[in-house]
Amino acid sequence: MKRFAVWFVLIIAVTFGPRAHASLEIVITEGIDSARPIAIVPFKWSGQGSAPYNFTEVVAADLLRSGRFNPIPTRDLPSRPSVDTDITDFSVWARLGVEAMLVGSVDEFAPGRYEVTYQLIDPLRGQITSGLSQYLDDEGLVSEQEHILETRTSVVLDTQFRQYAHRISDVVYEALTGERGAFLTRIAYVFVDPNAELPYQLMVSDYDGENERVLLRSPQPLMSPSWSPDGSKLAYVSFENQRAEIFIQDIYTTQRERLTSFPGINGSPAWSPDGKKMAMVLSKNGAPDIYVMDLETRQVRQITDHWRIDTEPSWTPDGKELVFTSERGGAAQIYRVELDSGRIRRTTFSGDSNLGGVVTPDGRGLVIVSRDSGRYHIARQDYPSGNFQVLTQTTLDESPSIAPNGSMIIYSTTYQNRQVLALVSMDGRFQARLPSREGEVKAPAWSPFL
Repeated sequence: MKRFAVWFVLIIAVTFGPRAHASLEIVITEGIDSARPIAIVPFKWSGQGSAPYNFTEVVAADLLRSGRFNPIPTRDLPSRPSVDTDITDFSVWARLGVEAMLVGSVDEFAPGRYEVTYQLIDPLRGQITSGLSQYLDDEGLVSEQEHILETRTSVVLDTQFRQYAHRISDVVYEALTGERGAFLTRIAYVFVDPNAELPYQLMVSDYDGENERVLLRSPQPLMSPSWSPDGSKLAYVSFENQRAEIFIQDIYTTQRERLTSFPGINGSPAWSPDGKKMAMVLSKNGAPDIYVMDLETRQVRQITDHWRIDTEPSWTPDGKELVFTSERGGAAQIYRVELDSGRIRRTTFSGDSNLGGVVTPDGRGLVIVSRDSGRYHIARQDYPSGNFQVLTQTTLDESPSIAPNGSMIIYSTTYQNRQVLALVSMDGRFQARLPSREGEVKAPAWSPFL
């Protein structure tokens, strides 16, 4: 593994092509036994023929991949209710250990439009309130409807089925955890097909690898995609004009603009939380240092000034500080710099070295690549306590990126002698791989909420 990110990229074609031949396929490797059991009941279809879409298949997969839930197999469901009043005996579900049930129905509303209704039910509360119009608990009189945690109805276009299924997953996840779901997000990553004429491709897909699109094709390696806060643009590095340059590209229109073309290194772009600034690495004055550019005026401000390499800037959520990797103390470690005062302090001390730091969305943690005894693992360090936890057991992990709700980390690792993407939960208990059917996948970047 390289100590730092590769600086340069040569891009000779810019396209927004059709779905690529590569496809990600999530394989759960750890953590299901400790997840909460839930029931995702197939939605009832009232029309002719087969149902137009399997919403519950997508929802069950989403919740399983979150690491928080373990949907029980459909074959083990004691019945298939579509609404809470279909459930005659909640105790049957409670005895299965099910903490929540998702039930629903799909009806044709108009050509190409369907009415989708669903309910999220607590079977334990349903067991208590069954047969009662009201009951008394510690907080007073409670309606029998208290067992219904969510109930919603929407009219959905047939072209939006998958998107709406992810939306259902978000609703269920938030209702059961109190945290916003991140299933309606995307990832950007680099796909490498050694047999292709232009083997390096910058891709964008749904968080689960579906709906892949090619943004860039190149004969040379690509790296460092960085999402704008509104999820509409990516910043990246190009060497197409015989020098390293940073570009910004709209992922919908594919229009792009050159942001920097200074002598030497132009690398590691990172958007500020408000989208008004871009942190980057420049070597126009000598050694690589951290700079911040005002995107409106294009004025750059030098943040660090050291003869050793400073690289990989990442913003704190409040936009007041940057974390970055530096060898100024010897081995690579993570440092923080206050943008107003310029004060710099070292943040990591565990292991042989640490790099690639990314601040968690709540600002209370730092996800890093930690090197110890020649192995690189994804690790988490709490801030400001300094509590340190290694999250992965693989040996060559890099490029961590955090889901916008802070629940999961996507990163690049090596599996069966090729680079793949992998997921690990923020507590390390759940892990999964996202290998492509062919080629290699690396350099992931998780989008903000969309």
